[in-house]
Amino acid sequence: MVVRAAVLPSVGSPLEITRIDLPEPGPGQVRVRLAAAGVCHSDLSLSNGTMRVPVPAVLGHEGAGTVVAVGEGVTRVAPGDGVVLNWAPSCGTCHHCGLGEVWLCADALTGVGRVHAVTEDGTELHPGLNVAAFAEETVVAANCVLPVPDGVPLTDAALLGCAVLTGYGAVHHSARVREGESVAVFGVGGVGLAALQAARIAGAGPVVAVDVSEEKEALARAAGATEFVLASGTTAREIRGLTGGQGADVAVECVGRADTIRTAWDSTRRGGRTTVVGIGGKDQQVSFNALEIFHWGRTLSGCVYGNSSPAEDLPVLAEHVREGRLDLSALVTDRIGLEDIPTAFDNMRAGKGGRALVVFDPSTPGA
Repeated sequence: MVVRAAVLPSVGSPLEITRIDLPEPGPGQVRVRLAAAGVCHSDLSLSNGTMRVPVPAVLGHEGAGTVVAVGEGVTRVAPGDGVVLNWAPSCGTCHHCGLGEVWLCADALTGVGRVHAVTEDGTELHPGLNVAAFAEETVVAANCVLPVPDGVPLTDAALLGCAVLTGYGAVHHSARVREGESVAVFGVGGVGLAALQAARIAGAGPVVAVDVSEEKEALARAAGATEFVLASGTTAREIRGLTGGQGADVAVECVGRADTIRTAWDSTRRGGRTTVVGIGGKDQQVSFNALEIFHWGRTLSGCVYGNSSPAEDLPVLAEHVREGRLDLSALVTDRIGLEDIPTAFDNMRAGKGGRALVVFDPSTPGA
């Protein structure tokens, strides 16, 4: 079947909106018609080579849609089911899965090397981060789909596949924010906005949002920030001033830059915790001296996919949505078409907006 998709021809090249030929689902596979797909900074990291996957590839890893066909042996979903795409399915048998660390599964990305589709001239394409969500339809392994929870609109459900799981998980699973703790969130994009909402849900306060764009203040406050700091050379000092002179109990870094990670660390109190969510390049070097590590007693930790277990966390997130505590639509600043993804990439490079959401068919039930 021929569908439109956003293809990355090679690392560093612009995305091309083109037609691709998808195969029918084979054994253990599912075909999904996309309702929506979020444009995540990780897609930009794939396009510029910060993260490496086989190319040419169909990008997009945050999406939701409707099952239209299943291959032999698939019983967990059926045609007509609404599903969230899970770009990092756990195998359940590797060392990390055995430890319960499913977000670190050694085999989660083995699917990126397979041939996903072909272009009209016969060029073989790979599926980006497993799911190739920047397309009208996709074919994925059955373990890459999870049922859309009751009460969550299908288009909004796309955000659960990455931004919300990551931002919510960074606060609740990685940093383990407790009621009354102060939190600083660096970077008010889709993940940062989810982290701000998660901090509010946790009962944190004050909640400080930090960004290079003053235009982000209204978005941040709507998500739960009680304070907003425009990033500068005095950011750490300003955050200490907003937290009784001590520094934040927790900093969540959603940018992936060495200077921002260092500032997030400097912004926390003695004994504070910094969780790094942002994906930086290997040329981004962060330096600490041995004495300050001892003296400050702070914790610095990485965070992959929010340290989340999608199968367990989606029902929890859905309950927050149903009860009005989590507003998925508030994360979206632009609803766009497939052809607008390159512009969304430009906006991410410029630090503009929150989450751009590709809506494939506004008439989709639940959209």
